[in-house]
Amino acid sequence: MSRLMASPDALPLTGERTMPGIWHENYWFRRHEVVYHWVAEQFLAAGAGPSWRVLDAGVGEGYGADLLRRTTGARVAALDYDADVTAHVRRTYPDVPVLRGNLVALPYASHAFDAVVSLQTIEHLWDQPAFLAECVRVTRPGGRIVLSTPNRLTFPPGNICHAHELVGSELRALLERAGLEATTVAGLHHGERILAWDHRHGDLVKAQLADPPDDWSPELAAFVTSLVDEDFHLRAGIGEGALPDLDASLDLLAVANVPS
Repeated sequence: MSRLMASPDALPLTGERTMPGIWHENYWFRRHEVVYHWVAEQFLAAGAGPSWRVLDAGVGEGYGADLLRRTTGARVAALDYDADVTAHVRRTYPDVPVLRGNLVALPYASHAFDAVVSLQTIEHLWDQPAFLAECVRVTRPGGRIVLSTPNRLTFPPGNICHAHELVGSELRALLERAGLEATTVAGLHHGERILAWDHRHGDLVKAQLADPPDDWSPELAAFVTSLVDEDFHLRAGIGEGALPDLDASLDLLAVANVPS
């Protein structure tokens, strides 16, 4: 079995972020990566290009910011509070300028960006309204803010790195409180191949968490390493009728416009 191997420069696994190139993290990495691709498509549809300034707030390993830069042509900057993370991003993705800073006191001028992206970050923050207020401040009028976060209803409980997880209605309420108009609220779901695995073998997420990776069965290890972005899909909706679907989703996503 061919296994993905981490770079010698890889950050340590702490539960705070996921990273490429680690075979037993491939499920979580692909689950995150597909959202960055979706964001890139949203930005391209909105006319993103070299004139666009985009901030990835809570950049983590940095692969997502670099993906956005490469696929949209936008000028993507990155921010994270962890000094090891910012040093890693500088070494690994030299075309992505990165700063170390506080997400509830962003070190940027007002209206500095056309868009702010923050994926799988807000759940780590104690003061989520203050973070959204800062995102609004640094985004130009008419610009976009894109968020993703685990759905508390389906995410495995007990992650000590998460300060407060959200459900769909709470995410909507946070956006409204920040004066943002949500144009899209979507849910990430397992695709057919993972659903078929669940039917045959039981819950894939629980299976990965039940034992250390070295104790996984050959079938589980092979399946996890084989996963690709296309094994996840998004279903979008705004109306109340979309709420049950959001409640069943793995992760919540929102695209919101900053008022002009």
